Formats: sequence, C-alpha cells, structure tokens
Amino acid sequence: MREIVFDTETTGREPAAGDRIVEIGCVEIVNMLPTGRTFHAYVNPERDVPAEVVAVHGLTTRFLSDKPTFGDPTVVDALIDFFADDPIVAHNAAFDRKFLNAELSLLGRPAVPDARFVDTLAIAREKFRGASNSLDALSKRFMLDRDGFDLDARKGAGGHGALIDAKILARVYLELRGGREQKLAIFQDSEAQNGGGGQGLHFVRRAPRPKPLAPRITPEEAAAHEAFLDTLKDPLWRRGE
Repeated sequence: MREIVFDTETTGREPAAGDRIVEIGCVEIVNMLPTGRTFHAYVNPERDVPAEVVAVHGLTTRFLSDKPTFGDPTVVDALIDFFADDPIVAHNAAFDRKFLNAELSLLGRPAVPDARFVDTLAIAREKFRGASNSLDALSKRFMLDRDGFDLDARKGAGGHGALIDAKILARVYLELRGGREQKLAIFQDSEAQNGGGGQGLHFVRRAPRPKPLAPRITPEEAAAHEAFLDTLKDPLWRRGE
C-alpha cells in the first residue's frame, strides 16, 4: 500500500487571513516503510513572512523571493502527480489540508477530500491519552535520535522544516501503527524499497536434520522431569503419547 507523508511550513496559522504555504515536504512510504522517494519545494508566498514565523522555520521573505509560486507547474503539478490517488498522512492533518486546499482554490483547482487524509495526531491522542502528542513529543517518546534525527536542533531558531518533519513523521507513523516489529510482517524486497515492484521478502522454512541430535539431558534429569509431570493433571508434555 502506497501512502504519502505530507508536511508544510507557512507564513502563519490561517489561510483565510492571507497566510500562505512557504515550504512543502513529502515522503513516499509503501507497506509502511519509506522508499527513499521524496518531494520538496520552497514556495514564494507573494507576501512578507512575519519575524515570529521565521523564528520557527527560518524561511525569510528574501530567501523565498526567487522561489516558484505555488501555481508554478514545478510545484502544484509536481505535487499532485506525487500524491497520485494515494492516502495522505499528516500530523494535525486539518492544518495542512486547509492550507493545501486554500492554495488549490486560488488556482481554481479541486480540493483534496478530507477522506484522503490520515491524521497521526488523532491516532496518537487515542493511543496516548492525556500525554503530549506533538511531533516533537512523539519523536522523543519513540527515541528517533537512535535513527539519526537531531531532535535537539528542532528546539532552536529555524529548527523546523517541511521535508525533515515529513521524514520524522514517517518514522512516527510506523511506530504508531505497530513499531519496529511491523517490519517483520512486511513482505518487501530491495526493489520495492526504491519504489518498484518485486516478489517481496520470503522466509524459507529450514529443512529438518537428517539425523536428530542426541539427547543432552542425563537419565537422572529425565527421571526428575517424569516425576514432576506425575504431579500435574493432564500435562501438555504427555498429550499424544
């Protein structure tokens, strides 16, 4: 199953007040594992970026001034193509969804339906009721620093970014859906890891030994075991004898 982990950085919190997207990051996952395919774009919001927002993501008006607008085909068309028809995973999905659909509306494009979004914040709130479920809190809970993510850097000025947040969210999403153990149930080979097809990973049952190993317990240990079984009612070890 293909899903797209999606994150945005913006000029503020409300598109109805004129706020716009300034950065987009997407990570492709197939069968709950990142394939290595990503989409990333800086976007000229065609307005100033407030200083308090720059302190969060570090993207200044000057830096963004020569970047393509959302309506540029290298942004909107490439993003829609990357989404395809697959589910979109986002943390606090309502926020990213309203900004995405506001940008699409300005271009006269159809909105992305609510039903396509998977909200990891809602999943986390159900799983960890009463706890902090911000992306930073979940990253710390799941110890993503073990995977090479610099969680301390996110606390400083400009520490947030759409692509790195999408990569972190992809790992958080895996944990929310079952953790590292989930990988054991996934049949996926190296070709699929790169976005292709393939027959998948198969576990081969080992053939029995042609000659069983000799018993390693002593006669005294065997007798003690039998005596212990005599004290049990219908022990499993004697069923089928």
